[in-house]
Amino acid sequence: MPKKSKGANKDDKMRENKSKSVSVKSQKHKPAEKELKPVEEKEVISLKEEELLQESGTDSDYDADSLSGSLNSDDFDSDIFDSEDDDSQRETKDGESSEDSHEGSEDNEDDDESEQIDSDNGEEDGSDEGSEQGEAVEESDSSEDEVAPRNTVGDVPLVWYKDEKHIGYDITGKKITKKEKRDKLDSFLATMDDSKNWRKIYDDYNDEEVELTKEESKIIRRMLKGEAPHADFDPYAPYVDWFKWDDAIHPLSSAPEPKRRFIPSKWEAKMVVKYVRAIRKGWIKFDKPEEEPNVYLLWGDDSASDQKNKHLTYIPPPKLKLPGHDESYNPSLEYIPTEEEKASYELMYEEDRPKFIPKRFTSLRSIPAYENALRESFERCLDLYLCPRVRKKRINIDPESLKPKLPSRKDLRPYPNSCYLEYKGHTGPVTSISTDSSGQWIASGSTDGSVRIWEVETGRCLKIWQFVEAIKCVSWNPLSSLPIIAAAMGRDLVILNTELGSDEEQEIIKERLHLGNLPESDASVAAIVSWLPDELYGGIKIRHFKNVSYIHWNRKGDYISTVMASGETRGVVTHQLSKKLTRRLKFKIRGLPVCTLFHPSRSYFFIATRKDVRVFNLLETDEPIKKLETGLKEISSMAIHPSGDHLIVGSKEGKLCWFDTDLSSKPYKTLKNHPKDITNVAFHRSYPLFASCSEDSTAYVFHGMVYNDLNQNPLIVPLEILRGHSNGGVLDCKFHPRQPWLFTAGADSIIKLYCH
Repeated sequence: MPKKSKGANKDDKMRENKSKSVSVKSQKHKPAEKELKPVEEKEVISLKEEELLQESGTDSDYDADSLSGSLNSDDFDSDIFDSEDDDSQRETKDGESSEDSHEGSEDNEDDDESEQIDSDNGEEDGSDEGSEQGEAVEESDSSEDEVAPRNTVGDVPLVWYKDEKHIGYDITGKKITKKEKRDKLDSFLATMDDSKNWRKIYDDYNDEEVELTKEESKIIRRMLKGEAPHADFDPYAPYVDWFKWDDAIHPLSSAPEPKRRFIPSKWEAKMVVKYVRAIRKGWIKFDKPEEEPNVYLLWGDDSASDQKNKHLTYIPPPKLKLPGHDESYNPSLEYIPTEEEKASYELMYEEDRPKFIPKRFTSLRSIPAYENALRESFERCLDLYLCPRVRKKRINIDPESLKPKLPSRKDLRPYPNSCYLEYKGHTGPVTSISTDSSGQWIASGSTDGSVRIWEVETGRCLKIWQFVEAIKCVSWNPLSSLPIIAAAMGRDLVILNTELGSDEEQEIIKERLHLGNLPESDASVAAIVSWLPDELYGGIKIRHFKNVSYIHWNRKGDYISTVMASGETRGVVTHQLSKKLTRRLKFKIRGLPVCTLFHPSRSYFFIATRKDVRVFNLLETDEPIKKLETGLKEISSMAIHPSGDHLIVGSKEGKLCWFDTDLSSKPYKTLKNHPKDITNVAFHRSYPLFASCSEDSTAYVFHGMVYNDLNQNPLIVPLEILRGHSNGGVLDCKFHPRQPWLFTAGADSIIKLYCH
């Protein structure tokens, strides 16, 4: 209690000193009062306290580990804000007691106020110190709206300047160097010496300390306490009664609701019972709703817009043809028929006879009544009644938009497009060609009875076998370790040794081509096929009972199938080279066979007749597992995709069918490109290419991409038309096994190689 009374006496003395000093200074500097802005007493006191604190303490540089880096609610809730004279709670540097420090702070405040008023009044005298203090009153360094930022690098992360000696550039373009950071001990001592340290905030962007004014600190304190930032705001404003009581006509009553409003009326209940009895006994009858007539104008009316909306789509009635010159009452003489013309009308059919014959009248009074008026009005109504009321919408479609959007041919490269090499030597049309598995050699057969082996890259003819009959088909064994060729001529199938490969491979080939003791075969097989040694070239000759038209090796190179077009049910047989054995197919062939294929990975066997393609399983059933309906007049050739799920079939009418065997038994796509018969079709082993050749002396190359996704259809794009053979057509075409090259065999006895 004595301390409080003593402090109160000190406050009274301080206020008296303030009033005296203000009066003295105001008398000395009266002319300066007009130019200076009025400064409140509290602002003067606060500014003076800040100057005294700056003189008494030393500013410490910012350290990241110092305690003045952020504002906390604990700082603003301290005893500093409880009263303006709470500086007595801090410990002084000389160790004085709390009471002495409180008295010293009061004395300093009195001196500060007097010095502040002197400095404000001294601005008119031209002192620099007074002008600087006046600017400090009007502006604050911590206000972003009044003072532009010193750093001009923009809103960029300061981490970019972590390893640099500067943090940005000022408005003149000079580097703003970083301040040297003190250690923790120096920073702590400087913080303890500075009494204003709790109001300082470090600005990372400009690398400087910003000191908050007392007004700003008061705003922050109020915001931390959940109060309005400005002290002028009154949260408990007086209530404004918006209701105009003077203009009210009826008084507002607070009387309770009467009981009759909550009890059902007995009189209304009696009336309801009375009406119910009258309705049941038929005394009260209700009028039935009138049905709207479902009648409307058939052709509508241009003025009746509601008819257009309620009923069918409005269609205007067809207009009558306007009368011409011949229907005039006084037409020209050339429109009036003669007697001969009238007689000819009688000989015509009634539907062809003109319905109106023009006549000429001198005046309107002499025109008789139209005799066909009733009949024509009836026919008119009949036409309107029987006219089909259908609105046909015409769709204006650009024909170019209906074309499928195909990729550019440049994106589908490589593919063969130009002739690179020609293989000449045959004297007759080249009927068949076949490439070996390595792609180094190609075999060809011709109607001149010769079988030749060519080197692909140079065009050199390596070897020639000459036979008496014309060569129908040649096929190279697919195994690289077994370089042998099968050639079909007449009724014979000859297996030839190419003498290529190593010595070990030649020994294996000689063992394969040596007949030795042949196993006994069935009587039905012996009537079809007989195995004989080839004395001319040292190979094997398999003689059939009919002419052989097509041969095909399986993927393992041990089985070969032969097709005899006129053999009917016995027209397809398979030969096993390792066992020198021939087998008939267990299933019955319906139709004349054209060609056969082995599946590239499964035990499936494809047989193409003239009308359709049947797929058989050689291990399980005797009946076909699938029948592909081509819809073609006559099949000429067939090729299977390396995946085994897609098949292309060529016909003698110039059509090519693409089958997806997993999708349907009908063609996925049918292409009509060649004007003449297709002689052969082929798939590439690795590239998404397939080709067809025809008797029109051309070969078509297509891009056929098969996707692994079963939901995506194959992409078929026509790429190139290869020309170069003379009359007679292209009889066969084969792809190179590794390169995107195409070989074509022409009737002009030339083999051409097309490259990209």
